[in-house]
Amino acid sequence: MPTPVLLSLDDVSKTQGTTTILDGVSLGIADGDRIGIVGRNGAGKTTLIDVMAASQGVDSGRVTHTGGLRVGVLRQSDDLPPTSTVLDAVVAAGTAEHEWRGNAATRSVLEALGLEPLLDRTVGTLSGGERRRTALAHLLVTDLDLLILDEPTNHLDVEAVAWLAGHLTDPRARHRALVVVTHDRWFLDEVVSATWEVADAQVYAYDGGYSAYVLARNERRRQADASESRRQNLMRKELAWLRRGAPARTSKPRYRIEAANALIEGEPPPRDTTTLQRFSSARLGKSVYDLENASLSLGDRTILDDVTWRPGPGDRIALIGVNGAGKSSLLRVLVDQQPLDRGVLRTGVTVVAAYLSQDVHELPAERRVLEAVQEIAGSLRLGGEDLTASQLLERFGFASDRQWTFVADLSGGERRRLQFLRLLMTGPNVLLLDEPTNDLDVDTLVALEDLLDHWAGTLIVVSHDRWFLERVCDTTVALMGDGSLAALPGGVSEYLTRRQGSAGISESSSVRAPQDTPASASTDTRADRKELHRLERQVEKLTRQADRLHAELMESGADHARATELESAWNEVTREKAAAEEAWLELAERLP
Repeated sequence: MPTPVLLSLDDVSKTQGTTTILDGVSLGIADGDRIGIVGRNGAGKTTLIDVMAASQGVDSGRVTHTGGLRVGVLRQSDDLPPTSTVLDAVVAAGTAEHEWRGNAATRSVLEALGLEPLLDRTVGTLSGGERRRTALAHLLVTDLDLLILDEPTNHLDVEAVAWLAGHLTDPRARHRALVVVTHDRWFLDEVVSATWEVADAQVYAYDGGYSAYVLARNERRRQADASESRRQNLMRKELAWLRRGAPARTSKPRYRIEAANALIEGEPPPRDTTTLQRFSSARLGKSVYDLENASLSLGDRTILDDVTWRPGPGDRIALIGVNGAGKSSLLRVLVDQQPLDRGVLRTGVTVVAAYLSQDVHELPAERRVLEAVQEIAGSLRLGGEDLTASQLLERFGFASDRQWTFVADLSGGERRRLQFLRLLMTGPNVLLLDEPTNDLDVDTLVALEDLLDHWAGTLIVVSHDRWFLERVCDTTVALMGDGSLAALPGGVSEYLTRRQGSAGISESSSVRAPQDTPASASTDTRADRKELHRLERQVEKLTRQADRLHAELMESGADHARATELESAWNEVTREKAAAEEAWLELAERLP
């Protein structure tokens, strides 16, 4: 029985002013689909979801919803009634307390999104992040056919992002299909089964999450242009990091990984850590920050309780913790914007620190983009190369014509990019970045990571973007919420495990009740994994046979009888290989 189609776009076009946002786009969303949407800022991602939700009309084409389709949309600005309480905004007004408290899924959503202490407050008194979490909670507890989320990880810490990923993929979640617009690449890999790229007024579809999208996009580019210059593009560097540094993010068999390796053969590691450490030590000496027996409280919150911490030259540190743990406060301590209650901070005499805050108010609105960078410096030496202000802007998404735009006319993402480049042009040897990925699209994030790969100095990053942290940082520390600062050799995964043990919140969805696994199910799983490995070995064997037969076929020359025999054998082996691959993929999807 075919899977029901919930929504379809047929030859849809949409123009805003003189700009074509969508041009003859056709696509569909079926029951059970989980789709991630990526693309540059301004490419049309928000317009696409507005068209799908029927909140914007189209110039031509047709948008079709199945009868009675229930659509819920999380936008980047909410329309919650300011006089409503948080509880009434999340569950239907007038719902009896025993009803929502008796619902484990509703309680889990409120707890994981940190809304339980806020239930009696009115929406009008909430911060922007609290309002957004309230709007998200309302959608998660509502029965919907199609759930559309625009940047749902904004204002969530890494723990809440991990919980949300598990919740959205839980079979008992209260939606039938999901569309998510996000720059959080870890989240895409965990949640979606297909990725749509919005570019050049078109929508390009790829199977799988971000990792699979990177592979497929680069394969498409490789086939389109096999020249050596294409080997230097940033997405290939991202792919090299996927193989070398990141944990396996897709269940691809070994023969597919080996095929992908041809894309990145000879590609250097993302950064030469040893060389960067040596350059950093030359610039910074032996000392960067010495924080000794430091204590800090803000209101009733204990941020630091007798903490000693010594970030060194060349360290690349991810600083994580729950919202409100004091990550931004700790950065402000390091740059002397927040005094300690007790303890000592010693800053190295050669330290030149640059602090990227979450605010962008310090930009000169009356200047043009290029002028705003050139007033700091005209060029910057990065990775042994001298780059002009214009070249850096080009690398960071500001085309030559956009460089003459007034700062006041920039979007939020463009302001964030400009703010970072101005900091970099000051020539710091210590960078402290507070949520640097906010408002940046995926391509810009890759460009930012590439810049940081060549930057020699001490880096301390606060971010909820797990992919970015794992990509640019080598070590992880966490403010645990009790005033302690913990070193985490296992990174974010170790942090989530510790939090699970202390607070009962798991990396996967806390909606899922723990269940005993029957012995028969365990046996079936072992048998399936054994069969999976058998199929993988069979595919590798058939691949070698096919390669050998193909080579012999090429050498058969004028011996037509021999060529016919070899071609027949090659076709048979190829069919067997395709069948084994299909069996492997079907079995891999069934395994947990």
